[in-house]
Amino acid sequence: MNLAILFGGSSYEHEISIVSAITMKKVLKKTDITYIFVDSNREFYLIDTAKINSKLFSSGEYKKSKKLTLKKGGFFIDGMLGSKKVPFDALLNLIHGRDGEDGKIASLLEFFDIPYISPRVEASVLSYNKLYTKFLAQNLGVDVVDFIHLNKNDKREFDVEYPVIIKPVRLGSSIGVSIVKSADELDYALDVAFEFDEDVLIEPFIEGIKEYNQAGCYSNEWQLSIVEEPQKEEFLDFEKKYMDFSRDSQVLQADISDELKAKIQDSFKKIYDPLFKGSIIRCDFFVINDQVLLNEINPIPGSMANYLFEDFEGMLHSLVANLPKEKNIPVTYEYIHSIQSAKGKAN
Repeated sequence: MNLAILFGGSSYEHEISIVSAITMKKVLKKTDITYIFVDSNREFYLIDTAKINSKLFSSGEYKKSKKLTLKKGGFFIDGMLGSKKVPFDALLNLIHGRDGEDGKIASLLEFFDIPYISPRVEASVLSYNKLYTKFLAQNLGVDVVDFIHLNKNDKREFDVEYPVIIKPVRLGSSIGVSIVKSADELDYALDVAFEFDEDVLIEPFIEGIKEYNQAGCYSNEWQLSIVEEPQKEEFLDFEKKYMDFSRDSQVLQADISDELKAKIQDSFKKIYDPLFKGSIIRCDFFVINDQVLLNEINPIPGSMANYLFEDFEGMLHSLVANLPKEKNIPVTYEYIHSIQSAKGKAN
């Protein structure tokens, strides 16, 4: 199988996407990879798989690569003698943050009829926005952490018990996130978050809370990862998550009861099916007194959470073979023809 990996994008998480993409070269040992890079100007480039490394992008050397155009059916190299299609069987959207997770790329791939692994448009919109994610989970019967939503223009008038955690609504990788332990720290933390987003969530920060990660997909059958209990200090900050995104070896399974594991996986399935079909996602859960609470959905997790699966590559191939297809809507112009006939016009 030849898999195209689309990465980069115009996002605060642009560099993390590059790390994730390079990691895939180590993980996918039985798969031919075609790398397609989207720079911050949203230009597409075909990257030589043999030469890919982080310096290629930080130095700007990638601009010497062949430019691509997106057309019906795929990506093309345009030349004086015409266009040549870049061959691949399916595409993996590995753009973290804006562009990749907010639905823009999903819309383009759907519009140009390119088979792809990624959340579809609706799933992208709902999981990219942490506030919408809360609404989605609650509607599906999955419990969430209590929260206050605050817009940049709102008055900062609310009662909270400290400590709290401040999160920009539309960002991942812990960018702009702060733990606030007293009222005199609140305004500064909000100012930091509002530098990245116009909306934030304020949630209770519970020290020592148990957190578990569950990833997976559905491709004719459920393919679920192990449940991981991430090792962390106060919370996973940007630097820790950045390094985490380069992981390419399986981690240890959480030491939890079968009952708790079943609760976590049941919540995961409620969120995934049917909205996220065609994608590999990771959900992060908190557990308080045996109550499973969704913390967030990672619609395009770092390095695709490959380290949580026993056979990530096999699962990826299975998913490619079972991707959802958009319904074909035939256009017959019957309505227009009937109007023309009623008016006595032949044309």
